Amino acid sequence: MVETRIERIKSQLHSQKYKLTPQREATVRVLLENEKDHLSAEDVYLLVKDKAPEIGLATVYRTLELLTELKVVDKINFGDGVSRYDLRQEGATHFHHHLVCIECGAVDEIQEDLLGDVEKIVEKRWQFLIKDHRLTFHGICHRCQDKD
Repeated sequence: MVETRIERIKSQLHSQKYKLTPQREATVRVLLENEKDHLSAEDVYLLVKDKAPEIGLATVYRTLELLTELKVVDKINFGDGVSRYDLRQEGATHFHHHLVCIECGAVDEIQEDLLGDVEKIVEKRWQFLIKDHRLTFHGICHRCQDKD
């Protein structure tokens, strides 16, 4: 599964005239292996260093910015001042939604696009061509609720 996804990302980069260098591949592998973790650039760097000790933090930052520009990953911020990187689901036309627990900090994902009707209303009423959207709910997760 990981190898197949890497090949598709490699093709995506090639179609935009970029190569999947060993440094970029190491970064992509870390993102794939930790897909549910919403890693910061520093988190990615520390994990990449285990695979390729010669890679510097600046290279990881540049790779993450390139992958964001090419829509392989999405750069997100949950209000804590830290940018995190999230692999975009293959074939997804929109960013997925998040549930952020204000007690434990857990981040859960909603893959279902819940805003189709809202987009139509916004486009029509405000004559605004929507290219993407992000939705983050802040509250208390089921795990923390179960503790109480």
